[in-house]
Amino acid sequence: MPATRALVSAVLAGAAFLSGPASAQDYEPDCARIAAFLDGAIDQGRTVGASALVWKDGSERCFAAAGMAQREAAKPFARDTLVQIFSMTKPVTGVALMQLWERGTFGLDDPLAWHLPQFADVKVLAGENPDGSPILRDPSRPITVRDILRHTAGFTYGANGDPQNAADRVWEELDPLSPDKTLAEFADAMARVPLLYDPGTHWHYSAAVDVQARLVEVLSGQPFAEYVQEHVFAPLKMTDTGWKRDMAEVPRLARIYVADSEGTLAPMPRDAWLEPNFMGKPMTMGGAGIVTTVDDYMRFARMLLNEGELGGVRLLRPATVRLMATDSLDPRIAPEDRSWLTGKGTGGFGIDVFVRTAPPQTPGENRGTVGEFFWDGLPSMLFWVDPRQNMAVVFAAQKIPFDNALHHDFRDAVYGADYAGR
Repeated sequence: MPATRALVSAVLAGAAFLSGPASAQDYEPDCARIAAFLDGAIDQGRTVGASALVWKDGSERCFAAAGMAQREAAKPFARDTLVQIFSMTKPVTGVALMQLWERGTFGLDDPLAWHLPQFADVKVLAGENPDGSPILRDPSRPITVRDILRHTAGFTYGANGDPQNAADRVWEELDPLSPDKTLAEFADAMARVPLLYDPGTHWHYSAAVDVQARLVEVLSGQPFAEYVQEHVFAPLKMTDTGWKRDMAEVPRLARIYVADSEGTLAPMPRDAWLEPNFMGKPMTMGGAGIVTTVDDYMRFARMLLNEGELGGVRLLRPATVRLMATDSLDPRIAPEDRSWLTGKGTGGFGIDVFVRTAPPQTPGENRGTVGEFFWDGLPSMLFWVDPRQNMAVVFAAQKIPFDNALHHDFRDAVYGADYAGR
């Protein structure tokens, strides 16, 4: 019961906060400053192309684009340029699953195995044998649905450049997110990968959102992409958005560029483009894969800013969006147990989004407003919703590795040097 009361208090606090003052301080976006930032980023070779869209107080305030979507074909980065958003897919998946929660199909604190039985027998990595095989033990408690919504299930995403452990070696062997697998096959494989931590004890970025996608399929009885198309994209009139299955739109699709150790940007070979590798394959990831435009994704962001509604169509109740935008991490999860989340700013995590809980503490921290929520994507994509300023922002770039410095400077351009974030 104490945990339940704490959750209710957190939700009510989030609701009161989001319905509080319209702005943290007097502020208007400076479109010329934003455009100058984009031009400078291109001139300095920080990215090949980029665009930015700012919506505030019920209308579009700024749009700017600079550079090239396909440098080798001399195609400018334009308003209708298609971009691969990678992990900015995750909040879309979260919205889809929370629609089903509103229908009463599951409880947030249900054991995951009630709905996906293959997760009933998951084990936690307790060490390694001399041959490198995992030593396993039972988890301290079952994984809950809430855990997969906030990255506290203990799942891995594979080593991703970090030193490999025995759980990551099992991941590598089973390859849960292989494009050749269905989401059902993914879930079966994922349940066999040892957990890195006991559920609820660490924030660790993982394939949990792909588990969310499988849960959408099981609870709705529809293929994941079909459900999202019918219940998210179509109602929001996101006509340029989806998991693309063919190359018909390649003339509008921005090229991904990879920076080497010197910062030189080279085009990623087409056959190495990570997201289009899913074309013609069974896998539709919940954690990545969407192709969209800045205008389409802004419609999604505006729906969240409007607390679940856009153009007279309601996707979620206001209280549900407030819950998604409330930090739900247990305070007992220490900063050192939150992986790289602390690098996103002063805050925590809600449902598939970072939530800012305090103003920026240093000049090096990205600008923003208390109560904002956001996520980003591997090719330096970014969006955020700032309820206190009644504003949503989408920034599009196609640069790998992920460039947080670019986001820092873009936020400076959006908010200005004197913005305190309160």
